[in-house]
Amino acid sequence: MSTPAPRWLESAGDGIHAIDTGFHRDRFDAAWLVVERGRAAFIDTGTARAVPRLLGALDALGLSRNAVDYIIPTHVHLDHGGGVGHLAKALPQARVIVHPRGARHLVDPTDLWNSALAIYGQAQMERAYGRLEAVAAERVTTTKDAEVIELAGRPLRFLHTPGHCLHHHCIWDERSQGWFTGDNFGMAYPEFVVDGRPFIFPTTTPVQFDPAAMLDSIERLLAPAPRRMYLTHYGPIGHVPDCAQRLAAMLRETVDLALALPDTPGRVEVLADALLDLHARRARAFGVQLPDDEIRALLRDDMALNAAGIVTWLVRRERRAAH
Repeated sequence: MSTPAPRWLESAGDGIHAIDTGFHRDRFDAAWLVVERGRAAFIDTGTARAVPRLLGALDALGLSRNAVDYIIPTHVHLDHGGGVGHLAKALPQARVIVHPRGARHLVDPTDLWNSALAIYGQAQMERAYGRLEAVAAERVTTTKDAEVIELAGRPLRFLHTPGHCLHHHCIWDERSQGWFTGDNFGMAYPEFVVDGRPFIFPTTTPVQFDPAAMLDSIERLLAPAPRRMYLTHYGPIGHVPDCAQRLAAMLRETVDLALALPDTPGRVEVLADALLDLHARRARAFGVQLPDDEIRALLRDDMALNAAGIVTWLVRRERRAAH
């Protein structure tokens, strides 16, 4: 008798499996496991706290540690790549594939840790993220834009996609005709799905957010007419052209909202409140039936981070204009 898959492991078809990393809450942060002819690749890992689940997914699928050829973070923010070092240590045959701007942070995660520490504080870092583990430089391979690698003959194509951050790439899976999008095709809470359609909105967290670059990257992702997008936050989504249109519109609306704010010391907090109001209204108009306080509770933390990222971009923009 086969052992039932753990509740945090879901098949998305085409040899693709979503692993709920348990970050913050259920079904908020996914790591992806792609399996082809007995070989495997992880795309995003979640935090260091998630690594036992990633290894458990291999066990549940009957895959050995030596079956993993690649560990591929879409970018090195800790909810996507914080577990890379620990996972690489447990999977000695796997190569780590990363955007060239992110490689140094995996080899020496000191700056990455300190940057996140400044945002979240020591207690939150220890509780939610865990300590980072360095990856040996000889195990790290960087990507070129439009480069293709193969997983047991299955093509995976990399596209450099700035917008959310400069060290972001997305991965096109020829088999499923879908993109692993990291944070550059927004977020879609499972709690906000209405009649099978996701309520999607951008993620604009610090410190390298650039709205024009994000819009350009979204357009590039649409070029091959994808059937699905595999979001880290959270899960596989369809209705791709509709989602792209709504995502771009929400991105423009949030930026316009930020540009209208005066430059005051409390600008981040004011913008966070305004974004919370905007997204709660849009979710309700989309058809989300949860109580208002629950909608706002689910959104609050992400709106605070989005506001901080947008204001960081505004400050850069204002400094450039001043010169």
